[in-house]
Amino acid sequence: MNKLIIGSRGSVLALWQAEYIQKRLQDELGIFSDIQVVKTKGDKILDVPLSKIGGKGLFTKELEELLLDGEIDLAVHSLKDVPVDFIEGLGLACITQREDMRDCFLSQKYPSLESLPKKSKVGTTSLRRSMQLKAFRSDLDTQSLRGNVQTRLKRLDEGDFDAIILAQAGVNRLKISKKQIKYIVPLSEQVMIPAMGQGALGIEMRVNHPMYEEIKKLSDYPTSVCTQAERTFVRILEGGCQVPIGVNAQIQDKNITISAIVGLPDGSEILKNTIQGEVHKVESLVRELADYFIENNARELLNKAQNMVLDS
Repeated sequence: MNKLIIGSRGSVLALWQAEYIQKRLQDELGIFSDIQVVKTKGDKILDVPLSKIGGKGLFTKELEELLLDGEIDLAVHSLKDVPVDFIEGLGLACITQREDMRDCFLSQKYPSLESLPKKSKVGTTSLRRSMQLKAFRSDLDTQSLRGNVQTRLKRLDEGDFDAIILAQAGVNRLKISKKQIKYIVPLSEQVMIPAMGQGALGIEMRVNHPMYEEIKKLSDYPTSVCTQAERTFVRILEGGCQVPIGVNAQIQDKNITISAIVGLPDGSEILKNTIQGEVHKVESLVRELADYFIENNARELLNKAQNMVLDS
């Protein structure tokens, strides 16, 4: 069998993810592969907030085109970057076991989000994070921070920001330690609900690829249940990557808890709720949670949020 070609973005974190999948393919399935680095539009445009240039699909489009053309066999994504609707002919073959799904506070000077002085500059790429930061501390100055993880850490170290927010999974995977950054503090869900799929990796393939079913064997069932529930919630609300929306599902024993939040980027209006029930009822639970949000004008809130972003 010929080697499979794995498509990946070129950042250190993206390559870690691709190499992790490469190793699992070889160790668990006996499949050998090479990695092809692909530069996406989202990697090239770093001076404009993502929400202004099309959201997170900018990190997947070029990879998807190569999949459809047969230039690569699979694309490895951070699942939180993958839009909920796929181009015809493509699908998620695999969702890997989730790393820590929380967001993370990093600072060289301040030990916690609560200890930041008023008007502190906090850097983030995400409307979702910005919304929840402002809802928690309306006095903070949240600012757009683009670039790969190393670039963001460098800007924090140089004093451009008092703190930054990253995904805890990325911090763990890159082994960022307190030797580099003095304060590294995971944020609880009470402070910040993560993005759909955060902490998991998704392998995207052509659905007619001869190895599609084989690659499914790398999937983690509990992670798949939780992240598919999160993605379904976002799909029902018609929430794209350009709007502030967080949703997280967690399984404990035979029960699943799903928490979600939507709101305005400045945190002035938010809608938040949690639902719990048996795992086997996950589809109806997601629908019930989404119905609550829709009945409480979540779609109107998201439209308002999108207009705020476009007008800013």
